[in-house]
Amino acid sequence: MVEIVWCRGMSNEKETYSVLGMPVHCLPDYGNWLLDRLEAGSGCHVVTLNAEMTMQAETNPALAQTIRQAELVIPDGAGVVLYLRLQGRKVKRCPGIELAESTIARSRQGKHPIFFYGGAPGVAHQAATDLKQRYPGIAIAGTQHGYLKTADEEAQFCEMLQQLQPSLILVGLGVPRQELWIAEHRHLCPQAVWIGVGGSFDVWSGTKSRAPAWVGDHHLEWAYRLYQEPWRWRRMLALPKFAFKVLAAR
Repeated sequence: MVEIVWCRGMSNEKETYSVLGMPVHCLPDYGNWLLDRLEAGSGCHVVTLNAEMTMQAETNPALAQTIRQAELVIPDGAGVVLYLRLQGRKVKRCPGIELAESTIARSRQGKHPIFFYGGAPGVAHQAATDLKQRYPGIAIAGTQHGYLKTADEEAQFCEMLQQLQPSLILVGLGVPRQELWIAEHRHLCPQAVWIGVGGSFDVWSGTKSRAPAWVGDHHLEWAYRLYQEPWRWRRMLALPKFAFKVLAAR
């Protein structure tokens, strides 16, 4: 069943569908909506929903609640898009990495400082450096790898983040850790736009490559990622489970 709720965004209307109980927001222009939030200092949490996250939410109540409370949930995965299309909804996929990079590029000539948190040591810094070269006008508030080992290190990082008050915070800790971390800590920077970006830092830094466009066009990006990271095969078992539920819901 697809539930429709009409919401008024800051510059355009947001249409909300339900995918196996998880909300998906559809907008004419996600980038403009986020830019409006940045300009107004209206904090928000952006979740990039795919089939794997949807299945995790079924057994993780905290993740499910976090997704439902997020101000923007985009159709990141091909499975989510196909589900909605089977329900008769003309929805286009919005890859989270593309939305995040578009928001970075449009961050108004350094007016909105960006913080990068997550990834292996050195990766977030390299991603920020490479993006700064690609978009010279952006402001980098700081970077922090995702391998904080002690409670003291975590506390020091949170204190720094609160002092910096960046406008855009990109968190690449993987699902569901990044979503839960944002939900727990977004009060530190209430006016910021927070986006869970998964492995985007690896792509931006050149550590890993993104699937070719034709792979994404044929909804096979998951297979390319499995080729790069074969250890993910257990997590990929969520995909056939999702597909079964999609067919059962028809």
